[in-house]
Amino acid sequence: MRERSALEVLLTFLKLGLTSFGGPIAHIGYFREEIVVRRRWIDDAKYTDLVALCQFLPGPASSQVGFSLGLIRAGYWGALAAWTGFTLPSAVLLTAFAYGAGALGGPIGLGVLHGLKLVAVAIVAQAVWGMARTLCPDRPRASIACVAALMILANTSSLAQISAILLGGVAGLWFCRTSAPTSPGSLGVPVSRHVGVLALTSFFVLLIALPALSGSSHVVELFDAFYRSGALVFGGGHVVLPLLSKEFVTPGWVSQDSFLAGYGAAQAVPGPLFTFAAYLGAVVEPAHAIAGAALGLLGIFLPGFLVLLGTLPFWDVFRQRVGAQAIMRGINAAVVGLLGAALYNPLWISSVKSSGDFALALIGFVLLTAWRAPPFIVVILSALGGIALA
Repeated sequence: MRERSALEVLLTFLKLGLTSFGGPIAHIGYFREEIVVRRRWIDDAKYTDLVALCQFLPGPASSQVGFSLGLIRAGYWGALAAWTGFTLPSAVLLTAFAYGAGALGGPIGLGVLHGLKLVAVAIVAQAVWGMARTLCPDRPRASIACVAALMILANTSSLAQISAILLGGVAGLWFCRTSAPTSPGSLGVPVSRHVGVLALTSFFVLLIALPALSGSSHVVELFDAFYRSGALVFGGGHVVLPLLSKEFVTPGWVSQDSFLAGYGAAQAVPGPLFTFAAYLGAVVEPAHAIAGAALGLLGIFLPGFLVLLGTLPFWDVFRQRVGAQAIMRGINAAVVGLLGAALYNPLWISSVKSSGDFALALIGFVLLTAWRAPPFIVVILSALGGIALA
């Protein structure tokens, strides 16, 4: 049963890895539509709890959410299957790009890229719409979401995101209490406290030991550069780029031009932006490009997953407490506000430039919400629409 479930998880996330364009915020929308709405592996409240937790932790938030969903569905093999399926398509494409594969160019290529940015607008709008109806049903929570959105619109840094979530929790403790506690149920995460403590210990041991050992081997030095980049980034996605630039461009391992070319390619492929590490690993080790890409992926994703495994066993206990439930109501509302702010910046302002762009994004939104069209169909139609607009 577990093996069959792991295969189900692999195929589900492989489809997501092939069609999830638009960055981590859009990925959360894709995940919700596929896992919560269509497959009903967990409900909206538990899903948003996971999103809120992963926003707190260092590492790639959307990949951590996917890893958790696979873990809940099919144990450790399911977690590995979810990560593999979601990561593999973009990792393969970026490794191929490092070998010299051409990027999309010309009017048709630019039109496809523009259409994919517009489908991300539709996906995030759908997620905000659905989550707001479920998680902000009253005045206090709607107000918390509004304040969180205003905070992020004023300051888009990862510190502002974490601050908005924290303030949402404090507001929830004051304004979102109920007379009787509700049972959120167990997330069903098969991770013991012993494993959690071991994972957290491993995270800190590697963070301290790898720099001390980096002089002993080029492989260890390379792994350390990826590991520290993944361990010290909060907010995921684009936030990791300056860290990677410092680790690879500054010491001369990768030229600035090559770094920016890889970054541009990473924007054009689906899946997590952290797979940019596969490109860097392949460029740094051209004689062993596939091994270098694999080392980059392992190094940059490992710290985020270790922290996640170390936190999940204690998350269920926290969620059961009366005060914690009030805090989570406020945090969930704040997460909706964060998604709403992200819908405007960066997605809307970087994608919707004309009435034609708005029309294409609106069509995608209606197809997703009213017609319940599969996301990959909307991705294809939006790509074709982008070509037509170009």
